[in-house]
Amino acid sequence: MDEEYDVIVLGTGLTECILSGLLSVEGKKVLHMDRNDYYGGESASLNLTQFFRKFRPNQSPPADLGRDRDYAVDLIPKFIIASGELVKILVHTDVLRYLEFKQIAGSFVYKNGKISKVPSTEVEAARSPLMGLFEKYRARKFFEFLQGWKEEDPATHQGLNLDKDSMRKVYQHFGLEPGTQDFIGHALALYLDDDYINKPARETYERIVLYTTSMARWGKSPYIYPLYGLGELPQSFARLSAIYGGTYMLDKPIDEIVLNKDGSFAGVRSGSETVRAKMVIGDPSYFGAGKAAEDGKLRVVEDGKVVRAICILKHPIPGTDESDSVQIIIPQNQVNRRNDIYIAMVSSTHKVCADHIYVAIVSTIVETSAPENEIQPGLHLLGSIYDKFVTVSPIYTPVADGKQDHIYITRSYDATSHFETVVEDVQDVFKRVMGKDLELKKRESDTEQ
Repeated sequence: MDEEYDVIVLGTGLTECILSGLLSVEGKKVLHMDRNDYYGGESASLNLTQFFRKFRPNQSPPADLGRDRDYAVDLIPKFIIASGELVKILVHTDVLRYLEFKQIAGSFVYKNGKISKVPSTEVEAARSPLMGLFEKYRARKFFEFLQGWKEEDPATHQGLNLDKDSMRKVYQHFGLEPGTQDFIGHALALYLDDDYINKPARETYERIVLYTTSMARWGKSPYIYPLYGLGELPQSFARLSAIYGGTYMLDKPIDEIVLNKDGSFAGVRSGSETVRAKMVIGDPSYFGAGKAAEDGKLRVVEDGKVVRAICILKHPIPGTDESDSVQIIIPQNQVNRRNDIYIAMVSSTHKVCADHIYVAIVSTIVETSAPENEIQPGLHLLGSIYDKFVTVSPIYTPVADGKQDHIYITRSYDATSHFETVVEDVQDVFKRVMGKDLELKKRESDTEQ
């Protein structure tokens, strides 16, 4: 391992794999290492044996769950927004050719003890059981305003300024009730909490437009999901990196981050071998994750925790029209919390489990000392649960931007139900490493060339 690289990437989570793919395309010489023997890191999809080995090492998978190879259970539940930034990266890099997608059948929101489909147009709002007759009229006017907004035409602005007026003022302008604000802010704009209400309305407007355009693209829901699980995404970007000369090493323990005398990055030691590079990019678990690193420097801090319950069901979730896949959002106000609860369910239709099995993951940001109790409202909606695996994971964020010591650390995966925040992290790290913005444009594929 006496070869020198431009970049060493540690961890094969989706964020790291996208970055190694993009940097390889940019001509960087990349070495990618992971202590695990599978791709995906925290965002992996595991077969049944790997899954039980991770959560219950002393127990074999029950025979009635079917064949090992039928499973690809996600450790972190996220769907892809059809018109979102991740799709743009997949198109830009031509990684789409390695993947097949299926639509998520339904998007639901919880209100007053029951779940209903999320309305995203004035027609759906008019039919929705979420609102009374007069509120439907007001919601219709709100959606017409969003769809009719033209930046250059003040007549479409109704006296509102999206860059100055808060979302609270926009809601008040249309007289929308708190329950309606809940599903707009949390099920359409996909905010985790209510902090957005007092901020300028522009970002909320853009988030709702993203949701509605994604919905228009597919019809049933704005989400798509890769066949064989989310673990296919990092593997596909790893392939991209390899095509452009990237080197991968799985099952490689990382024993030390080697530093120069001035504290800057020098290389990585694995056993008796040390490999050198100009910089390192990696997930927080390789950099002390809350503890001081070799040089006594604190490089990452804990910024909250996420609780997730991976549940195996033998039936679809009740009240979702027998859907084979759904997202359900429980807005925080509905259950007296500060953060929303998310439910993501997929099934054998997505090649992630055996026939007649459904995998549902309930997650939220931890607010108390009893995390599992916090997801009870979500677990309650699932009906009878065959088996349940609960994890509590810290959310780590880097302390520094990495420009000084050439150590670039990514963020942990948050509780959001989509990949938009992951892409924000990718764009942020890419800009710090390359000194320029990531520009997404469709490259000519090899066949077109």
